[in-house]
Amino acid sequence: MTANAAPTVVKLGGSLAEGETQRLSTILGIVSAATRPCVVVPGGGAFADTVRDAYRSHGLTQAVAHRMALLAMHQTGMMLAASDSRFVCVETLSAIRRALREDRVPVWMPLKLSADDAHITHDWKTTSDGLAARLAERLGGTPVVLVKSCPVDPQATAAALSRAGIVDAAFPRIVARAKLAWRVLGAGDEGELADLLGVEAGVARPSAPRRRAIRRGK
Repeated sequence: MTANAAPTVVKLGGSLAEGETQRLSTILGIVSAATRPCVVVPGGGAFADTVRDAYRSHGLTQAVAHRMALLAMHQTGMMLAASDSRFVCVETLSAIRRALREDRVPVWMPLKLSADDAHITHDWKTTSDGLAARLAERLGGTPVVLVKSCPVDPQATAAALSRAGIVDAAFPRIVARAKLAWRVLGAGDEGELADLLGVEAGVARPSAPRRRAIRRGK
């Protein structure tokens, strides 16, 4: 893996860990075999659902719930990182760069960088989607790829995906302001993820969808 190349930020939706165990295993196998540098951003998944329940039941402020949801991402991240020795949990930009130099795949734990970040909203408008875009922005404008459990229209804009509830409200704003190259992959797009990360035959690739140019900005 070429550590000096710009890493791709790969957000793995927490819902991937719910039900479709084989698909999650395939995706983790692809990411762990990446020959191009990448950083994993974990979704909150079932852990974030628990936070949403607590938010409703206990009258929490969105700011408190947001911080709790960041910790939910930590829990998913630790679970993902346990799947392969190449993964390593990291919190800072310097730790990300160090992991890449060591040919590891960093799994970002967001609390330290995100809890007081003035460039995001601290509410339900900013979830792991927006945080992945924000990390790409902080890394100097690197590409960001969101991997979702649902089918995704390859022609949809970021704004349209947000209106459909597939990405959060923060994602379109951040990719536009930072002029990020982005992609949202859905069910059946594992082959495309493998192509993006430079993974050759030998890692399971359940489908071979048509290739499309990575989106940029809006």
